Amino acid sequence: MSFVRADLEPGGINPPHFHPRATEIVFVLEGKVYSGFVDTQNRVFSRVIEKGEVMVFPRGLLHFQMNVGYERATILGSFDSQNPGLQRIANAVFGSGIEEGLLEKAFGLSPKELAKLRRKFASEHKE
Repeated sequence: MSFVRADLEPGGINPPHFHPRATEIVFVLEGKVYSGFVDTQNRVFSRVIEKGEVMVFPRGLLHFQMNVGYERATILGSFDSQNPGLQRIANAVFGSGIEEGLLEKAFGLSPKELAKLRRKFASEHKE
């Protein structure tokens, strides 16, 4: 098992990501957090969870959180693995070395738009 704490300022997010080696359960210590995941049929399961409530994110599924309250939100995450892994979607797609022509076609981007996204996500911290 492993644990993580996140403090989200109002409007703050934990961007779309997944953990390839663990299911995660999130517990809200303080605040109101819009939280959800996308299943393999591209259905979104989301709701606002508040102090004392939990949400489970199945292993390998895309999930996210956003503080929708007016105060800082604090959440605790627990994983069923000591090494859950973390892959942020935007960083994996635009911050990696995937062939530019493929990304331009896949996302309908111009070379200029793709270059801007690459600069943004290649410079962010990778775990």
